[in-house]
Amino acid sequence: MSWLAIPYGLVFIFFFFIPLLLTLIVSFWDYNEYSIIPDFIFENYIYIFDNCFTFSNSLCVTFKTYLSTFFFCILAWLFTLLIGFFIAFFLAFYVKTTKWQIVLFLICTIPFWTSNVIRMVSWIPLLGRNGLLNEFLLDLSIISEPQEWFLYSEFSVILALVHLYTLFMIVPIFNSMMRIDYSIIEAAYDAGANWFQVLFFIIVPLCKTGIVIGSIFVITVVMGDFITIGIMGGQQLASIGKIIYVEMSYLQLPSAAANAVILLSITILMIFIMTRLIDIRKEL
Repeated sequence: MSWLAIPYGLVFIFFFFIPLLLTLIVSFWDYNEYSIIPDFIFENYIYIFDNCFTFSNSLCVTFKTYLSTFFFCILAWLFTLLIGFFIAFFLAFYVKTTKWQIVLFLICTIPFWTSNVIRMVSWIPLLGRNGLLNEFLLDLSIISEPQEWFLYSEFSVILALVHLYTLFMIVPIFNSMMRIDYSIIEAAYDAGANWFQVLFFIIVPLCKTGIVIGSIFVITVVMGDFITIGIMGGQQLASIGKIIYVEMSYLQLPSAAANAVILLSITILMIFIMTRLIDIRKEL
């Protein structure tokens, strides 16, 4: 029956392996203002890490950009994990009927009914200087003047990322929770365990597969995100995805490919570390 894997293997080869191989090849090519030149050079990688290992007091642009990307990635992962876990927990253990589980789960998918750009733009009238949030806080006299940091800031970027990608956490965690035998939880309560002990010593360990899968989804998407950071950050915040996008806009394709290879390598390393924590195939 191994022939059944052939279609999946072909999809993997044509839509992942070959594009990745071409990106790696182009990252060693040369380019000028008008075209790319087939070659084998290391200048694209050298330029990326220029002045990054001089041990000066200030970090180079590349390291600063990666730190900014990691900052958004870690905070987005943390908040999506917390929100996604407790939403899945509520759906799995507090909603008793399958009908209402489906209804509430579909409500969680509402953000995916529109495009990313529309979802980003929808935050502007809410968080802007003259937006609803500032007006509301002014009416309550909580603030004395409109706050600028609600929009085009790290806060707005994190808020938008959590809004967009929490569902990627809810789905695998909810799937893991639905597979938990409730008699195990009842036995723990009968043995004298409290709610906190049941949550952290039974439910969380049994959901680790869903947590890791959800984490992989969120991290891989956020690491390469440039639309959300660009719109919600007012084009003022740095990320590796934005650098790649700008380089492609200026037809600096080999340099963009080199940045993409480095970003992909770091992302794969992060995924590899997470998969070492749990054997996903065995758990599934």
